[in-house]
Amino acid sequence: MRDNIGQFLTKRAELSPNLEGFVDIASGLRLSYNELNERSNQMTHVFRERGIEKGDRVALLMLNCPAYLESFFALAKLGAVTVPLNTRLVADELAFILQDSGSRILIYGEEFAESVSDLNARGQQGTAVEEWLFVGTPDGSAQDKPTFALDYEELRKSAKNDEPEITTGQGDSLYIMYTSGTTGLPKGVVHTHDSAMWACITWAATGDVRLYDRYLLILPLYHVGALTPVTANVYLGVSNIVQRTFDAGGVWRLIEIERIDTSLAVPAMLNFMIQAPELNEYKRDRLRWIMSGAAPVPVSLIESYAKLGIPINEAYGLTESCGPASLLTGMDVAKHPGSCGKAFFHTDIRVVDKHGADTKSGEPGEVIVRGRHVMKEYWNNPTATRESLRDGWLYTGDVATIDQDGFIYIQDRLKDMIISGGENVYPAEIENVILAHPEVLDVAVIGQKSKRWGESPLAVVVPRDETLTGDDVTAHCIGKLARYKLPKSVEFIEIIPRNPSGKALKRELRKKFPNHALD
Repeated sequence: MRDNIGQFLTKRAELSPNLEGFVDIASGLRLSYNELNERSNQMTHVFRERGIEKGDRVALLMLNCPAYLESFFALAKLGAVTVPLNTRLVADELAFILQDSGSRILIYGEEFAESVSDLNARGQQGTAVEEWLFVGTPDGSAQDKPTFALDYEELRKSAKNDEPEITTGQGDSLYIMYTSGTTGLPKGVVHTHDSAMWACITWAATGDVRLYDRYLLILPLYHVGALTPVTANVYLGVSNIVQRTFDAGGVWRLIEIERIDTSLAVPAMLNFMIQAPELNEYKRDRLRWIMSGAAPVPVSLIESYAKLGIPINEAYGLTESCGPASLLTGMDVAKHPGSCGKAFFHTDIRVVDKHGADTKSGEPGEVIVRGRHVMKEYWNNPTATRESLRDGWLYTGDVATIDQDGFIYIQDRLKDMIISGGENVYPAEIENVILAHPEVLDVAVIGQKSKRWGESPLAVVVPRDETLTGDDVTAHCIGKLARYKLPKSVEFIEIIPRNPSGKALKRELRKKFPNHALD
């Protein structure tokens, strides 16, 4: 057996043919691992007939659905490269990624017909796409398929389902996942079969995931926090129960009726879930834990879930590390509040100063990560690759402290750090305090230019009630934060703009609130 991610599905179908592999909540379709593998084999033959060869790129623009995984594993078996596309992007942003990646085929869901029609009308000058495959609604209809597109389901059903010969794997490219671009144009993170395989191995060796578990997938599959766990679930023999799109109340319903054991949700999702009225309507007897990541989880939120008897296992990871970096589990959750744990198995983590030397315990520095699951490179971007990959280490751009026992405490992004009066101020620390206010639903802190201090913190708050004032927020922070960390002003907003990872889009907030600080 070659180290090919597509063969993960082949082997799981052989070992557990009748185990549910993919439960599509939107359509009610339940696929065993054998059925999922046969459908994926069909798509391997479809792609081969369309002229797709080793190294060719195929882009996916779909909500969570069976076609997503069928295509991903099919392309892996073929040695082609998947390009998952963020479904929140507009046509111009999609065009950049399609052009940059050189994707030859775009498989898209009906929900994105308008954007895709725009892309198609641009011709060869707009993208490198040669063929367009249309995936209909969950009920299988394709009545709105445009004339320029081929019908995905018709192609799949007409293809044979025998196992294709696999001649690729290991160091060959598997997918290019573009970063969310919170600070600039997205960069294409290249992962290989080898790095994805080691991400699964380190996931399996570190987290409490068991054979025949039932995993609720609520993140979008174009996100590494979804694609890596699902791939690991195939490796481990876990059933994937899949929401087409995130529904906070629906999560609790599914936890009961689908007998869910584990899941993963970013902090913003956890926040929405705990406020959903369905929280107390359904049982959660089998739920062992929920993992969270992509952004620091506020301690107050972890405590709220602990009161419900639900451990939040906080993970720290990146697209560039194929997910895993560090993880906090079990008894350590209570003993080390605010930490994201220790390095995953098969993973090394250091916190270093600007000279690359290890920092002292409790001293902030940049997180660097090493492991066989780290990316190969940034696609078509050797400069960015050299900046991030140095001497075998991935330089993350994240600020953290590490204690004497090796527990990591993420502070913030280096680029989001505020320097006020010569002191480093980390927005996440302020956000953590403000979010504990009972009348605050959400918050993001940015720096504003200050004639007196250089920069000063501005808190952008989503209030639970319109009676909440800026003075209330500031008063709540006094005594919990040093005076230089206190927000100099507070603005209110209906919703914090966030990317799919749950990270606040602070560049949008800076545009919305461009004024100088009130000092």
